[in-house]
Amino acid sequence: MSEKTRLVIVEDHKILRQGLCSLLSASADLEVVGQAGDGMNAIRTIKDTEPDLVLLDINMPKMDGISVIREIKQYCPNTRILALTMHRSEQYILQVFKSGGDGYCLKSSGHEELITAIEAVLSGKHYVSPEISGIVLEGYLENRKTVKEKSSFESLTQREKEVLKLVAEAHQNTEIADYLCISPKTVEKHRANIMRKLDLHSAAALTAYAIENGLVIKE
Repeated sequence: MSEKTRLVIVEDHKILRQGLCSLLSASADLEVVGQAGDGMNAIRTIKDTEPDLVLLDINMPKMDGISVIREIKQYCPNTRILALTMHRSEQYILQVFKSGGDGYCLKSSGHEELITAIEAVLSGKHYVSPEISGIVLEGYLENRKTVKEKSSFESLTQREKEVLKLVAEAHQNTEIADYLCISPKTVEKHRANIMRKLDLHSAAALTAYAIENGLVIKE
């Protein structure tokens, strides 16, 4: 009898996370060994369980999915990561794969497509939902990737994006320092660099910018 694929599900909406757990646990080949509702807990859970596969939302509290992918690929390089998201833009698709992700599946997909995506990434292939595969191809053909990397948003470092997300979620500098394991003074430097690069000079402006660029979803 073959071993089951060990799976961690990372999704901040509890009802959706529980639904995915129930759906995938019904498969004879899959075993859900952990769940997480934010990026910080995701990293701890994945490091503790070292699963074969992570099903990962991109937009989450405390730490976004892109940052989680980067972190996990350092500690668990053999763990496959399938992004499950509502975002269809080229910006997100490219960021997932540039960060080490193995697949990109839309939340609007059906059960059969999700299983197909899981099987593809577990077999060592990359997967993109058919609905958005044209967006990826078009982006490369028109060489828009280079243009996007020069945008003000892409001028931010990954750490600055993490700080920006937490600022937009109304966390204080001391909280941000605790979350990211850095000093409050370093947080202040990151905030100053973010404001300089984006030419934004208030927390409200930073929050609006973070929402506009998908770091934070406005409920």
